[in-house]
Amino acid sequence: MFLSSKNNSKKVFLDFASSTPIDKGVLDKMESYNRKYFANPSAIYSDALASKEEIDIAKRDCAGLISCNPDEIIFTSGGTESNNLAILGLFESFKKKDFKPHIITTNIEHPSVLEVCREIEKRGGEVTYLEVSDEGLVSAEDVSKAIKKETILVSVMYANNEIGTIQPIKEISKIIKKWQSEEKTSLPYFHTDACQAVLYLSTDVSKIGVDMMTLDGLKMYGPRNTGILFVKKGIKLQPVIYGGGQQNGLRSGTEDVSSISGMAFAMEIANIHREKETQRLTSIRDYAIENILKTFKGSSLNGSAKNRLPNNISICFEDQDAEFLVIALDVVGISVSYSSSCRTLKEDSSSYVISALGKKECPSSSLRITLGRETKKNDLDYLVEKLKEIIK
Repeated sequence: MFLSSKNNSKKVFLDFASSTPIDKGVLDKMESYNRKYFANPSAIYSDALASKEEIDIAKRDCAGLISCNPDEIIFTSGGTESNNLAILGLFESFKKKDFKPHIITTNIEHPSVLEVCREIEKRGGEVTYLEVSDEGLVSAEDVSKAIKKETILVSVMYANNEIGTIQPIKEISKIIKKWQSEEKTSLPYFHTDACQAVLYLSTDVSKIGVDMMTLDGLKMYGPRNTGILFVKKGIKLQPVIYGGGQQNGLRSGTEDVSSISGMAFAMEIANIHREKETQRLTSIRDYAIENILKTFKGSSLNGSAKNRLPNNISICFEDQDAEFLVIALDVVGISVSYSSSCRTLKEDSSSYVISALGKKECPSSSLRITLGRETKKNDLDYLVEKLKEIIK
């Protein structure tokens, strides 16, 4: 994607895993709705009822796109809140004096999952952090071995935000259902963070077999501060935000009609373009990976080459400082990231995800290059050209 800047140099944005621009059609719809549906949907006069109806329409649209019932959709402020509500909300609903809830997750989850799990440990819960393979994949068999009678939740992300590896969600779901059948129980529930997956993989909850699923408008060319948590009917959560009791008491706060409607429209657009865009970006991704590995001696791909998102390129550049590379590339108009954008505010921002792969030399030497709708093949050629100038 090339944009003009003040000095007329090329601008290439290659950090779509961290943020996507709002689709123009989505933005137009939101501007229209901002003017028309500004009344508080919790009130009872006609303008407020019109706002409430638009929220209900958006809820039905979102539910249709992921094959669930509208009353199983909760609108949130984004992926972080959805993950908090799913995991912490479930833990609090099960916490009792004589019962220690157990949760299973992986050691490469997004911080909004891992930090919540650490908080749960502080509150008296138990968490098992499953290790992944050197390709960044969790074993469904390891999940099976970790389940016990106290397990209330398995939370495994659909696709990793740093290295793009796609986890065996369907296989894990089958293992959980087998346990439930043998033990004659509804537990454990299965949650997945699908924020990175929504543009490229099926999020049909009936097919992938999850009980809760997190989505984020920021990652799907939708409005900022919007998200969804799908919660299967019958699952009881404790709210993590208290107030007016909106959305059946699970998510207090006045709903933003324009943002909710904009996110629903962004999901619809994503569904339309999913197959074609997946094919296009897979071709560009593979071309770029081959070019980079051939050009830079000692470079290596992080994560599985086969089971990865079509827009994700994570490369370890041997003996290079990733933070320096990001800054140097920014000087020449190229935006990439190292580690996760959600980690750069930490004192140690090296990648715990890449550390989990066993590549000891790579956590501080890897770049995450992620593609989007406007990415072209020559964008990646430009990236390689500039990297050659930077890496002597």
